[in-house]
Amino acid sequence: MNTIEFDVELRRGIFRRHCRFASDERVLAMVGPSGAGKSTLLDAIAGLLQPLRGCIRILGDTVFDSAQGIDQVAHRRGIGYVFQDARLFPHLSVAGNLDFAARYAAGRPMRLVRSKVIELLALGDLLPRDTRQLSGGERQRVALGRALLTQPKLLLLDEPMSHIDQPHRESLLPYLVHLRDQLSLPMLYVSHQRDELVRLAQAEYALQTEAAGMEG
Repeated sequence: MNTIEFDVELRRGIFRRHCRFASDERVLAMVGPSGAGKSTLLDAIAGLLQPLRGCIRILGDTVFDSAQGIDQVAHRRGIGYVFQDARLFPHLSVAGNLDFAARYAAGRPMRLVRSKVIELLALGDLLPRDTRQLSGGERQRVALGRALLTQPKLLLLDEPMSHIDQPHRESLLPYLVHLRDQLSLPMLYVSHQRDELVRLAQAEYALQTEAAGMEG
């Protein structure tokens, strides 16, 4: 069974692109220059952007198929999404952000318990903290924890370390490697940093900028 399979035509604004790929590897890297459409494709997989046509399958489950009229809404696709800018809820503490994810996941199969996620990402000391007072690396660790507690069957990571300085990137990368080694959770990872991809990914999908490129 393929971890991820897609054959879609995408449009964002006036730009279009056709993307086709299938892989049975657990950690897949998505690479390409700025404007190649990486973030656009992630949004389509997550259900935040509807393709013009085509199909998307995750672990054998069809979440989008234009010919069959299938288009699962985002919250039913079972996908965790970690954005470049973390997007934590500023009015909630670290613990509050994690608890929100647990409530969001109500009814889904329980793959990861809260205590295990806190242990994996070393979040224990951060739980009472205001998210606005965290460093970039701490924010992304919390964002990872929140995504994991939605009990996803696929984790999307869109350049999660792009806004983090080099020392904090070096401290966060081992957590990602630890997640890969400790969990059976499939991941689709976008980055411009070759060192991250070499350490994390098992396969690679490359997008190239076309004459009519896309943001991402």
